[in-house]
Amino acid sequence: MHAWLWLIVPIAALALAYLRAPLLAWVAVGAAFLGGYGWLAAWPPAAIATALLALGAVALPFVVAPLRRALISAPLLGVYRRILPQMSQTEREALEAGSVWWEGDLFRGRPDWKKLLAYPQPRLGAEEQAFLDGPVEELCAMVSEWETTAVTHDLPPEAWQFAKERGFLGMIIPKKYGGLEFSAYAHSQVVMKLSTRCSTAAVHVMVPNSLGPAELLLHYGTEAQKQYYLPRLARGLEIPAFALTSPQAGSDAAAIPDAGLVCRGTWQGREVVGMRVTWDKRYITLGPICTVLGLAFRLYDPDRLLGETVDLGITCALVPASHPGVDIGRRHLPLNAVFQNGPTRGREVFMPLDWIIGGPKMAGQGWRMLMESLAAGRSISLPSSNTGMAMLAVRAVGGYARVRSQFKLPIGKFEGIEELLTRMGGNLYAMDAARTLTAGAVDLGEKPSVVSAIVKYHVTERARRVVTDGMDILGGKGICLGPSNFLGRVWQQMPVSITVEGANVLTRNLIIFGQGAIRCHPYVLREMNAARNPDTRAGLRVFDAALWGHVGMTVSNAARSFVMGLTGSHFVRVPDVAPETRRYYQQLTRFSASLSYLADVSMMLIGGDLKRKEKLSARMGDILSLLYLCSATLKRFEAEGRQAADAPLMHWAIWDAMFRAQNAFEGVLSNFPLRLAGHILRRVVFPLGRPYVVPSDQLGHEVARLLIEPSATRDRLTAGMYLPRDDEDPVGAIEAALAVTIEAENIEAGIRAAQKSGRLPAGRPEAQAEAARRAGIITAAEQAVLARRAQLRERVIRVDDFPPDLSALPAAAPAVGAQVDARRAAVA
Repeated sequence: MHAWLWLIVPIAALALAYLRAPLLAWVAVGAAFLGGYGWLAAWPPAAIATALLALGAVALPFVVAPLRRALISAPLLGVYRRILPQMSQTEREALEAGSVWWEGDLFRGRPDWKKLLAYPQPRLGAEEQAFLDGPVEELCAMVSEWETTAVTHDLPPEAWQFAKERGFLGMIIPKKYGGLEFSAYAHSQVVMKLSTRCSTAAVHVMVPNSLGPAELLLHYGTEAQKQYYLPRLARGLEIPAFALTSPQAGSDAAAIPDAGLVCRGTWQGREVVGMRVTWDKRYITLGPICTVLGLAFRLYDPDRLLGETVDLGITCALVPASHPGVDIGRRHLPLNAVFQNGPTRGREVFMPLDWIIGGPKMAGQGWRMLMESLAAGRSISLPSSNTGMAMLAVRAVGGYARVRSQFKLPIGKFEGIEELLTRMGGNLYAMDAARTLTAGAVDLGEKPSVVSAIVKYHVTERARRVVTDGMDILGGKGICLGPSNFLGRVWQQMPVSITVEGANVLTRNLIIFGQGAIRCHPYVLREMNAARNPDTRAGLRVFDAALWGHVGMTVSNAARSFVMGLTGSHFVRVPDVAPETRRYYQQLTRFSASLSYLADVSMMLIGGDLKRKEKLSARMGDILSLLYLCSATLKRFEAEGRQAADAPLMHWAIWDAMFRAQNAFEGVLSNFPLRLAGHILRRVVFPLGRPYVVPSDQLGHEVARLLIEPSATRDRLTAGMYLPRDDEDPVGAIEAALAVTIEAENIEAGIRAAQKSGRLPAGRPEAQAEAARRAGIITAAEQAVLARRAQLRERVIRVDDFPPDLSALPAAAPAVGAQVDARRAAVA
């Protein structure tokens, strides 16, 4: 008679799960339902009491913590300990390194958007801005991509000396040691700007300020080491390099075979306890010119001179390059990039223990040091340099697409070219947003290890796409190298960024989700540590709290994912944001809950095998990454004042990322190893189907239009890049040609109209312009504009040529050479 009341059960359960109600609330609601149903159904009081007692008996072991721990959690902990895979010390240190930041909110399924929007937007200080406007601008003027790669095969000596004297190598070093003590954001801005001009200059400045001797000394060095090395590094008296990668241990850096033995030896005329170290390293940036080598090796103490431990572990030491036995080797040539990079070797090189960074007490602590320091440098270097290269491509190729005409129409207005320009502009908007947000996190004191992997992978991959699209637009001009080609060398060198600092295949498939699933999860690492706790009672208490918190989060995110899928997430509360972005915050909240639920179910059902299911973990890592990129994009739109003119860039970046995230969900669900589970998961995550489609062609048209004409939006999109004022420079010529092209278009339209009406005969453009002036159709000033436009257009589309034997490669385009010399003289 009252069977319909049972429909309340799933609705109430869904509501309690959605709200993540405590267990007592579930019990109270269950008791109220049983009591109410029994009363309406005219149950005898004894039957109602029996039902309530049965409910209490079932709930009691879950509600009373001591009972729960003894009867439920303890047996589960025993099972968990048996199935928990063994973890090496290096794996544990890698997992625990760094800090968890905004990515933790995204992984938990409940992103606090107010917290994201409250993070301060990075700003340059007056001293930092002056450095960018002064020395950085000057260094950019001294170098060019063509000259370094084709003529000098190195950074020109005067540019290298200028960089050292002006403190470029000491941006992260505190002022008390003679450094500039710049913020992470300023460091990022410098690297980005240099990368829009010359990759060699950018790398030579970037590496000393990234993971290496200065970074390690700042955090772990003894005061004596700091006092000696940091002032010398800051002034460029020492050139640092850091040697980690071995031929037999590339991606598995913790397995380096390079080894040192603690032993007695002679140092400065007396016998001391030191180390005999043998190493063979490669791919060491600045290695060929370094004066001090940071060296990672595994240290052994077979004679137990330092204690009872034989295998001390990975150790980091500072070794002067001039020390006897140190072989610096020759140069590598990474895809014709000419930043200094090469191998280094040594065989049984004796060195004192004091050369260990941090002194003898830090022997064996090298891997922890590297992992803790990696996040900051990785968050800055490649994201900044690749954003810079993409910025160059977007600004210059966008201008080129308006200057270059075919079929009497700028090529940037053809839909095929529009599609490429759209990807370029939208990707750059998101890349720069992610770069800025991440640099800001470092300035807040974070060492976001997972975020650093996200931006390393996704910014470099998008930069590769941006530069490739730019090359497709340039066509023949792009593939003919020479002083006039501003993008060819950049395109040629893009795989370097994809490969270094952790190859992108490794970063995507193993690190982002593999580390994020444990590090960003609020409970998994606590459960693991509790299971390994030798204090059984303390471990059980921690495990019990973590386990049931984990269960509650999983159940809640399942309900939230399902309900938000059914309702389109329209009722999700979001902060006071731009009206046009409100739906994005709601959908991102939904996707965040779905990712958290899917990750928990995957870890529960697949277990340790998930580590080997690289395709699944890579796709879940993609979802986390794309949510981060969307967060950065929305944060940028708010921080820049909700610029309506910039909205097409923001919309395209979000739609593209959400569509990709949706496809990554689909990739996991379609390939889930347990087919029935995959089917159920699909109904939870996408109960009404997938909500996102590709960004519209109309939106793409709006984005492309922004790239091919001067505007404040174009300036904001490429803010911080180096813009040559010399119209003989290939990029400077495009800037000048774009301005005069816009001015000339209306004049040319008037000439075409006169020709169609029969007032002007057909003829060459120059003759037509002269005839139009004589006929009073255009003025002499307008004729001069057309002549200037023709001159600059020819300069923009010019392709270099050389003698057949390539015996005389010019340092710059013929008209540019004298001006380059003049700039150098002025700087000197």
